[in-house]
Amino acid sequence: MGVTKITQTFRTQVTPARMFKALILDSHNLCPKLMFSSIKSIEFIEGEGDAGSIKQINFTEASPFKYVKHRIDELDKEKFMCKHTLIEGDALTDKLESISYEVKFEAYGYGGCICKMTSEYKAKEGIEIKEQDIEFGKDRAIGMYEVIEAYLMAHPHAYT
Repeated sequence: MGVTKITQTFRTQVTPARMFKALILDSHNLCPKLMFSSIKSIEFIEGEGDAGSIKQINFTEASPFKYVKHRIDELDKEKFMCKHTLIEGDALTDKLESISYEVKFEAYGYGGCICKMTSEYKAKEGIEIKEQDIEFGKDRAIGMYEVIEAYLMAHPHAYT
């Protein structure tokens, strides 16, 4: 089983605390409202959002996927960091066993932050993952960050 590791960085004009609250702690409420054309709903299958919880994202008919399930592995509300693993769903395709993510929000400049996301793609036995195999997921992740940032910029008192 091979592992492909990708790191992405996204700068925003929103504080780490607001980005963390909106994108990590309240994504189950906010993302379906803002990304209604692709996300139908997000619900907790187990737990309420702390480490060990399992969250299911249900996509609309416009999406190439039906659903994915994420397990929250670690959540540090003081350091604005979350680790979670995509454990089930058609986004794993027939090539991937799982995808693990570590997301950190660090202060940058005056009132902004840098969002750092490290993704580890664990391939099934005998499968090699190539960069083009994961491009779609990378683009969707950055797109989510941009939508949340735009919402928070337009609503400066949200998630304060």
